[in-house]
Amino acid sequence: MKRKNYYAEKKSRRYQRRLIILGLPLLFLFGIMFSSLFFSMRVLENEAMTPNLHAGERFVFSSYRFYSYMPWVDLENRPISLSRGHIVLVDMFNEEEHEPFYRILDAGLRFISAQRLSLIEQNENRFVKRVIGLPGDEITMTNYIVRVRNQESVFSLTEFELTDQNYTTNIPTVPALWDSSLPFSGNMDSVILGKNELFLISDDRSNTNDSRTWGPVPLRNISGRALFRYWPLNRLGRP
Repeated sequence: MKRKNYYAEKKSRRYQRRLIILGLPLLFLFGIMFSSLFFSMRVLENEAMTPNLHAGERFVFSSYRFYSYMPWVDLENRPISLSRGHIVLVDMFNEEEHEPFYRILDAGLRFISAQRLSLIEQNENRFVKRVIGLPGDEITMTNYIVRVRNQESVFSLTEFELTDQNYTTNIPTVPALWDSSLPFSGNMDSVILGKNELFLISDDRSNTNDSRTWGPVPLRNISGRALFRYWPLNRLGRP
């Protein structure tokens, strides 16, 4: 009886080891597949979002990529929950996606290497910006401060009055005789956003690589929204 129990226990332990050996890689692969569809991790490459975000910080972004696998969803009108003040990842040139399996491998490599290695060339088409205007808003800018009038309001309010996000801006100093028609001047004529358009801007207002030069950004160009900052550890939390 003891010999029989010994062999039964040995067989059970062998089965458990096999389950762990096979299960852990499958669990890891499932996690990578899930994250590649619903989440992405990005490193901020520049100082365009100072003083709130800094180059080298790492973030978890939600991903809207899974909508591309749903042929019944109109990408022009896909349901994206965004508010004024949210930080988003924008693909200005709506770059062509790689094959799903290739993206999953890339997501795994980027996860393991803390975003230092990638199978996919990381070009300059994707930017991290802040949402200031939503569809239908009227946007103006004076001295680098954006004013917004939404469709339900008669009056315009500053960007800070219309959001519950806590952020500040870097206001550059420009020469007094600088041409006010240029984005660097900090002044901008009224712009009314279309049905599927957003107005995105840098927190560092001396950086004009945003809607001041691009114009309104279509919803289809929004790749995801920043959810969590996981590096550096002393700045862990919501961005």
